[in-house]
Amino acid sequence: MITINEDCINCDMCVPECPVEAIEMGDEHYEIKQSLCVECEGFYPEPSCYAVCPVDAVDIGK
Repeated sequence: MITINEDCINCDMCVPECPVEAIEMGDEHYEIKQSLCVECEGFYPEPSCYAVCPVDAVDIGK
């Protein structure tokens, strides 16, 4: 499961990179809609939100 933590600065880098449009603005920062997220499988070698985040606010859990 991929999540965006409280370190998110709402820079918008991840939003256009998501191939399934699973990232949306939450109450305080961007959030990943888990029902849509495919962890970029079939699109990129690693989750694109994780790759482009400038502040390491994307957590990849098992």
